[in-house]
Amino acid sequence: MPIWKKPITLEQLNASSAHTAVSHLGIEITEIGDDYLRGRVPVDHRTKQPFGLLHGGVSVVLAESLGSMGAFYASPEGHHAVGLDINANHLRSATSGWVTGTARAVHIGRTTQVWQIDMHNEAGELTCVSRLTMAILAPR
Repeated sequence: MPIWKKPITLEQLNASSAHTAVSHLGIEITEIGDDYLRGRVPVDHRTKQPFGLLHGGVSVVLAESLGSMGAFYASPEGHHAVGLDINANHLRSATSGWVTGTARAVHIGRTTQVWQIDMHNEAGELTCVSRLTMAILAPR
């Protein structure tokens, strides 16, 4: 049973990110499942830190983007989702290719949601785990 309460498509998700930090970093939403969103970020000149590794903050941008989109579309019509807290544990570096994140809801409540975002490199190795807490705002 899908968790989505609003119509959701890949085209819509990617178009809504035009001219934002998401598009600037090359983040793409690649898959919508019944209970998850998946997207990826390139490891390139836009996203590396000075030592040639994927910048940890970019992993957090990917995590927050996926979790925020998920929370918005898992909320009732008219409701909005805003971030309350995010954390990230960086487990392995990435120096090239793509890092793919998968966001899944841990809790979908009336006023809060918690999302787990796991990120993997192209070899399937876990690079970062993140947990995002969202506030769900009712229409005013």
